[in-house]
Amino acid sequence: MSRAGKKARRKTISSEFFTTIAVVLIFGLAMMCGVQTAMSTAYFVRERQSALTAVLDGATALTQRFAAQGSIVTMPLNDEALMENVRSGFELFNTSSGAVVFVADAGGNVLLHTGAEDFGDVKVPADLLAEMDSGRDIFEKGTLGGIYPRRYYTAGRRIDVGGSAGYLFAATPMDALGAYVGDMLNMFLISALVIIIVCSVLCVVMARRITEPIEQISQAARQLGSGDFTARAPVTGCEELADFATTFNNMAARLQNIDNSRGQFMGNIAHELRTPMTSIKGFIDGMLDGTIPESEYRHYLGIVSQETGRLARLVQNMLDITKLESGEVKGHPRPYNVWETITDVVLSDEQRIEDGRIDIQGLEPGKMLVYADPDFVHQVVYNIVDNAIKFTPAGGEIRFDVHQEDAMVRVTIENTGDGIAPEALPFVFERFYKEDRSRGLNTRGSGLGLHICKVLITLSGGQIRAESEEGKWCRFTFTLPAGEGK
Repeated sequence: MSRAGKKARRKTISSEFFTTIAVVLIFGLAMMCGVQTAMSTAYFVRERQSALTAVLDGATALTQRFAAQGSIVTMPLNDEALMENVRSGFELFNTSSGAVVFVADAGGNVLLHTGAEDFGDVKVPADLLAEMDSGRDIFEKGTLGGIYPRRYYTAGRRIDVGGSAGYLFAATPMDALGAYVGDMLNMFLISALVIIIVCSVLCVVMARRITEPIEQISQAARQLGSGDFTARAPVTGCEELADFATTFNNMAARLQNIDNSRGQFMGNIAHELRTPMTSIKGFIDGMLDGTIPESEYRHYLGIVSQETGRLARLVQNMLDITKLESGEVKGHPRPYNVWETITDVVLSDEQRIEDGRIDIQGLEPGKMLVYADPDFVHQVVYNIVDNAIKFTPAGGEIRFDVHQEDAMVRVTIENTGDGIAPEALPFVFERFYKEDRSRGLNTRGSGLGLHICKVLITLSGGQIRAESEEGKWCRFTFTLPAGEGK
């Protein structure tokens, strides 16, 4: 089956939600119907038993009154007067409660009854007689051993009249249960239909409320997939959907930043490469077409060499950043004295420092162990010191400070000078960002040095920040894990 066919057969969230609720609702209503029917049936049977017991109590009392006239259980069947007298009394119960009342002798033979149906010559089962002989009332459902032509509820007890034993019974047809259950089911079905209609409407409304934010997120995702990184999903709905939308928006914002950064990165690369290449081409063309005299070749070839070195450094910096951010470059941290790196960097730039008449303060080499890759730290210190030398005026100062704070070692490099403009401080560690008045972000540089510093310090488990008071000083501070106990 094709993917399109599979997709066409998939259900929407609304239909899945509606189907699930419908199944649960119908299953719940069916269970409730079954439980209610069982409980109603049990209640009806208990009510019938109670009603028949009450009829037996009345019939027993009536029988006791007739006992003064003679034993009805031993009366001859041809005694029409006595039979009619007893029957008329029992028929009062039949009229008031709808119960059939009848009497059986000790052998189980039915002597008289108030029902319109013919009981025939069937006897009351002997096991029932024995149960009543034990002093307990009985309550049976059925034909009572074939006495009735249809099913009845029957309550019976033993009575002793005039010294003779007999049995008194009261019965009602079980047809009433069917009518009762039918009426109850009709009412239940009407109620269930109303519930289903109302719940269906509510399900549609609720499904819409749930799926609308999802559809909006899906639409935003499609826009994002087509390249529109400005797409955002509205943060609405329940907490989970709102969190989902927020997470999606954060992801979209990061992708937009990456896309913008990529575009800016490519533009910056093109600009940074174009400037030295234009200079190189101009000088070489000038030599070839004779604009630059041969006596000046050495001077301009020196400029070409400088621009070529600048291109090489730019390309190398970009390669370093790419490798660092992709994880290709792995650090090899170990405990070592960070003062060794600071001293090596300052000594390597000794000639530039002397030429600029810069005073070095705080260079008091001691022992301060850090746990980091020495090459990473050397690159960071070199970039910061290089920038400091470039932008410290003649007679200015560069100060160093190293001290431990808890589990971290804090290294501070500060220089006097114009400092960094306040509006530039938040961006000094971004790639290719340059600001004329900020040290380390000069028009001669590539704008990659401080970004490399940030990447290297982050990989080393520390942090780096820049502070400045414009026109007075600039300070870079970075932290590294302390080396003790490593």
